[in-house]
Formats: sequence, C-alpha cells, structure tokens
Amino acid sequence: VHLVESGGGLVQAGDSLRLSCTASGAPLDYYVIGWFRQAPGKGREVVSCINGADGGTRYADSVQGRFTVSKDNALNTVSLQMSGLKPEDTGVYYCAAGNGCAATRAYSWGQGTQVTVSS
Repeated sequence: VHLVESGGGLVQAGDSLRLSCTASGAPLDYYVIGWFRQAPGKGREVVSCINGADGGTRYADSVQGRFTVSKDNALNTVSLQMSGLKPEDTGVYYCAAGNGCAATRAYSWGQGTQVTVSS
C-alpha cells in the first residue's frame, strides 16, 4: 500500500489543521492506520491510530480531546483533525499502515508532512 500525506502547514497556537492520508494499492480496511510525529531532535511517537476494519481509535494522552482521527472508505483516506494546536505539536507527521498501533508494526509509511505551530 502506498500512502501520501497532505494538509500540513504553519499555524498559530490555538488554530486547527486537518491532515489527510490517502492510500493506493490496497483498501485501508486491511490495516491499522497510525499517525505518528517526529519533533526536531526527538524520536517518532504515535499520535493516533484507527483500525480500518472496525473503526476503533486510540490517541496519545497528549492529544486526547484535541485530535480526532477518522476514515473515509470511499476515498480510501484517513484524516487527522487537529484542534487547539500547541507549539509542542510541531513536527513532521507521518501516516503508516500496519497491523498495530506502533511504529514497529508498520508495513508502509508516507513521506510525511510538516506541521509548525507558532506561539
């Protein structure tokens, strides 16, 4: 499966942003789709995941209540709606398809999209 992210940008603290991850080559129903981010000088961390089969979702504590992950089967796309953005949300955001909600369980990664939140 090939993944392409879009929707990153430069915003101010408190703003909202919507990221999209569009898949080709296979239906997202087959995978757990994760959103991960990597801040400068830090490791890649999981932000949120959605189970393509049953729609179950998981969120990191740091984004719970602010971010919402969803999928559109018709478009074969998973989106991450981010609200109440904080400077610490800054980083490169990646989507990945795999069999679990962890970077080590990802089969395929997108190229990443930069999100920068200014204070």
